[in-house]
Amino acid sequence: METVKLSPKYQIVIPRSVREGLKLVPGQEVAVIRYRGRIELVPMKPVREMRGFLRGLDPEVGREADREL
Repeated sequence: METVKLSPKYQIVIPRSVREGLKLVPGQEVAVIRYRGRIELVPMKPVREMRGFLRGLDPEVGREADREL
């Protein structure tokens, strides 16, 4: 487990091993989530990188029998 300290401006430096492991780049957005007394940083993926992630999903929506025409 890596630890960091807050600067006087409440900033942190993400350790190199974490940055490299998650392939973070300067300027990349990171969501900050407060959850059950802790802080979670979640890297945001560019929309372009998400392309095709729903491939293979069945687009049909089942209808109830009474809704059929």
